Amino acid sequence: LSALLSSAVQPLGSCVETVIGLYGETIEVPCNNGNNKPDGLIFTKWKYVKDDGSPGDLLVKQAQKDEATVSATDGYKSRVSIAANSSLLITRGSLADQRVFTCMVVSLTNLEEHSVEVKLGECVVENANPPADLIWMKNDQPLVDDGKMIIITSAITKDPVTGLSSTSSRLQYTARKEDVESQFTCTAKHEMGPDQVSEPETFPIHYPTEKVSLQVISQSPVREGDDVTLKCQADGNPPPTSFNFNIKGKKVMVTDKDVYTLTGVTRADSGIYKCSLLDNDVMESTQFVTVSFLDVSLTPTGKVLKKLGENLMVSLEKNASSEAKVTWTKDNRKLDKLPDFSKLTYSDAGLYVCDVSIEGIKRSLSFELTVEGIPKITSLTKHRSNDGKHKVLTCEAEGSPKPDVQWSVNGTNDEMSYVNGKATYKLTVVPSKNLTVSCFVTNKLGEDTKEISVFSQKNEDGAEQAKVIVGVVVGLLVAAALVGLTYWLYIKKTRQGSWKTGEKETGTSEESKKLEENNHKADV
Repeated sequence: LSALLSSAVQPLGSCVETVIGLYGETIEVPCNNGNNKPDGLIFTKWKYVKDDGSPGDLLVKQAQKDEATVSATDGYKSRVSIAANSSLLITRGSLADQRVFTCMVVSLTNLEEHSVEVKLGECVVENANPPADLIWMKNDQPLVDDGKMIIITSAITKDPVTGLSSTSSRLQYTARKEDVESQFTCTAKHEMGPDQVSEPETFPIHYPTEKVSLQVISQSPVREGDDVTLKCQADGNPPPTSFNFNIKGKKVMVTDKDVYTLTGVTRADSGIYKCSLLDNDVMESTQFVTVSFLDVSLTPTGKVLKKLGENLMVSLEKNASSEAKVTWTKDNRKLDKLPDFSKLTYSDAGLYVCDVSIEGIKRSLSFELTVEGIPKITSLTKHRSNDGKHKVLTCEAEGSPKPDVQWSVNGTNDEMSYVNGKATYKLTVVPSKNLTVSCFVTNKLGEDTKEISVFSQKNEDGAEQAKVIVGVVVGLLVAAALVGLTYWLYIKKTRQGSWKTGEKETGTSEESKKLEENNHKADV
């Protein structure tokens, strides 16, 4: 059982032979069953009968040439070719190929024509008893002959020798647009066995265009400098291959292709674009194309040199097709906002980068700020080292460029740092005598100096001991004074009663004696 493309071949003076092909595949129509190369062959030509009954040419193959010349101008132009045995090859077999084809063979002595009728949509079951029933199906649903849109013609023939019957059925179906994906099958039913179903077949359905769509092919979003391709598509089958493109009010006709390309677009190319059928401007599709752009200007840029305390004005101007996002970084660290540069400090120095972006576009601009100033010593201090054997002097200064330092005495430079215009210098010394040490800092803009007294270890220890003795003496004097004051208050209190008995304010001789003793101790 098979759903077939069948070719009924009718050579002159011979019986009809059938050649089988598959729907949608290539139909091979033989030329005189391959007996088509007589002596003195000049050329082989294939013709066909058009729908209106008039003859039409398909192709000509000259005997001395390898390639055939296709003369068809309709749908067969791209579908026909000739095989090595002179058979006509028709690709993508369809219902429209149900017609008569003629092979004409011309030699030096003769001209022969061999006509072939191609029939489609035929289902055959051979050698059955009793005869099998054939049912045509579309998408697994049976088709019923209505005499108009669906015509089914069946026939049964019986072999006189074997007595077995062959059933054939021919389907004529008027296709609609929705049948593009429809699958047709033929089912054979017989009382002696299970149903047999042919392989499903689909058919090319021709229908006019009902809708046109315009597609913009480009990276998204479209940016200045990009190429933009406009593709126009129609839902007809076969689809149209030529269109009118409306490029911002100007009509451009494009033939044998469905695209139009805009190269290196600019913001001026933003606007409405359309495409339509060549013969029907009303059936059109519209797209609005927006070309994204971003212009950015930063003042200042490059290297910027300023003095300490000066003002720096920073201006950013931007022009964009949509709202732009702005971010700032300083030395690769993100900033919440740009600093206030009304009075520059050393810490303001650094590399500032401004990133401005919209979807698909990013611009980066930058300036490198240097803040210079005369060096100034902010502090000069000393302290003992951890082991107590050395003196460590620390000189702190501000300035830019980085100040150089000189000490008035020799020592060991322990460390130096310079961050945001602040320099720290340390010197370790072991003084053998009392010294006055100077810290001298300088850069190309100026200089500064500061002094500090440093005692030797011996003198410093003596000075510390003197401080202890003085402290003890002062403490004793304070204690004696406190004792005298206490006793005086006591005498004053006890004398308050003697005034009542007529005693002198100077007190008794015993009290005076004790007071003199206490005063003598305090003097010691």
